Amino acid sequence: MSSIALDVHAHLVPATTAALPPLDGVVRRPADRVLVIDGQPLMAMDLYCPERLLAWMEANGVQRALVSVPPPLYRQHLDAVAAHAWACYLNDGLLEIATRHSARLGALLHLPMEHPAVAQALAACYGESAHAAHAAHAAHAGYALAAGGVDAVDYGDQAHRPLWERLNAQGAFVFLHPAHCCDGRLTRHYLDNLIGNPYETAVAASQLVMADVPRQYPRIRFCLAHAGGAFPAVCGRLQRGLDTGRPGVPAQIEPPLQAARRFFADCIAHQSAGLRLAQEVFGRTNVLFGSDWPFPMGILSPDTDDTVRAWRQDATP
Repeated sequence: MSSIALDVHAHLVPATTAALPPLDGVVRRPADRVLVIDGQPLMAMDLYCPERLLAWMEANGVQRALVSVPPPLYRQHLDAVAAHAWACYLNDGLLEIATRHSARLGALLHLPMEHPAVAQALAACYGESAHAAHAAHAAHAGYALAAGGVDAVDYGDQAHRPLWERLNAQGAFVFLHPAHCCDGRLTRHYLDNLIGNPYETAVAASQLVMADVPRQYPRIRFCLAHAGGAFPAVCGRLQRGLDTGRPGVPAQIEPPLQAARRFFADCIAHQSAGLRLAQEVFGRTNVLFGSDWPFPMGILSPDTDDTVRAWRQDATP
């Protein structure tokens, strides 16, 4: 078994703090200690147990993991006040977990992008806290943002510029994970996940590129989930749109195929051809290991996964 230095895509749910914030729609069920989120129980028990993640890491040679909350906890319907309180609960809980296991875990803090002012205020607060305390700095590894989920989330919107400025000043690692797919046609056959997730990531990355965000804020290390979703497959089409002066395509942006080299992505492509495309578009060393632990759509057995074998071979410069 060969060692993996970092897993950029693992999930945990903080549910061990003394009290949930006084928000409608979230309860902790006493019988089995799961969270019921807006009427839906989150039954993946491994999410509540950092020790199980650590045991999985030990068994699979993963030295360190960056943990974020999974999409059922994004709760993008909340108003600004409730979203702020909910994000504080999630982030304080993740920081507490990561501080207890600072040698092995880092927290990617949730920023509610549907409320730009709230996201900016939280980034400012946690950025200052990380610099003020060494323990918090070690636990705070970056941020996790929901790609899509609601029409209000447009990464190219001018309202997000103060946030990008803040994250650029911090040199932040920013993980983009798809939220609930906005396309109602994909509700059957699990397509909201199978097709919707890579679609939402592609939209978010394309918005960033068309708004010239990666070039203008080069110290932000954007990392895309699921090998970049559909973005590697459409990046050439974005480039063609620029080259041929298509209506609405900004003429002064960094060429999309060049901007793509500023992104990182995890290796969860599920096939070697998808992995090779991600490596070609982002650069071999910009494709990092991700497990999506503990979900079945991830990579839970790195040593037996053909895509991981290919990633290990090709990730060496």
